[in-house]
Amino acid sequence: MSKVTIIGATGNVGSFAAHTISEIPYVSEILLHGRAGREDLLCGLANDLADSFAASGNSIDLSWTTDLRDVIGSDIIVCTAGTPRRPGQDRLDLALENARIVSETSRIVGEAAPESTILMVTNPVDVMTSVALKYSGLSPSHVFGLGTHLDSMRLKSLIAQHFRVHVSEVHTRIIGEHGESMVPLWSATTIGGIQISNLPAFSHLPIHEMVEQVRSSGEKIIKSKGSTVYGPGEAIATLVRTVLGNENRILTVSAFVKSEVHDIGNVCIGVPARINRDGVFPVAIKISEDEVVAFQESVEKIRGITGNVFRRLNEEKG
Repeated sequence: MSKVTIIGATGNVGSFAAHTISEIPYVSEILLHGRAGREDLLCGLANDLADSFAASGNSIDLSWTTDLRDVIGSDIIVCTAGTPRRPGQDRLDLALENARIVSETSRIVGEAAPESTILMVTNPVDVMTSVALKYSGLSPSHVFGLGTHLDSMRLKSLIAQHFRVHVSEVHTRIIGEHGESMVPLWSATTIGGIQISNLPAFSHLPIHEMVEQVRSSGEKIIKSKGSTVYGPGEAIATLVRTVLGNENRILTVSAFVKSEVHDIGNVCIGVPARINRDGVFPVAIKISEDEVVAFQESVEKIRGITGNVFRRLNEEKG
């Protein structure tokens, strides 16, 4: 049985993730963490969740704190802390703003819970995963991000709707940045075990419209209701369950990739990875030439932003 800590638990995603994670059978303890000054909100959230546990017969040990060092003994730590992108805000400015939070948070987590695994949710998630990896001091296999996992599930759902099949029949992935330069892997997409390009209906598939729908999905939800909650919350729970259940599933997450994808890497970015209790391990794959080019461009973009963030953090920290 395992302890899961949620950093940034008072946010919309963090609070819903606490509920979805509570339904995982391997979890015996959940710690809700929030910043100082949020004590009343943390207490109210804990009480509300406790009522839901009572109604469902769930006996999880639930507590809250504003002291990051209470993460000691955590098996997995979900980081949702940070600020959302404001209208007109430059991505690098958002990255630097959240990197200040994530760097200090990760440093304390690495000291207090060196045996834990960090799951990064804070955006821009690929950059923040690199920040968490550097400042926590944990091994690359124990720091990963939500990455393109939810993007891949969104594309999977759209393909299933188009071909009128159950989503379980569709296997597809989006790699690269969780953002504009994401790369759908049509070369690795199958339906019922059949390569999608071998299906006559593939020629009528609105590929560009589908990818654009996935790319803009989060932004549209934010404009409509203020924030994305249920999709990320369920995706977080899936990844936590995969780790704690030692499931050895291959999911597409933000992880430190060396050279597994056509010798392109040395950055944290969305790639297929085998996930189990020991950590997250990128899988070596071969993809089509146009996908290689697109992935290289995505990697260079994220590498550039990550490098700029590290330089500015170093300047600020002296």
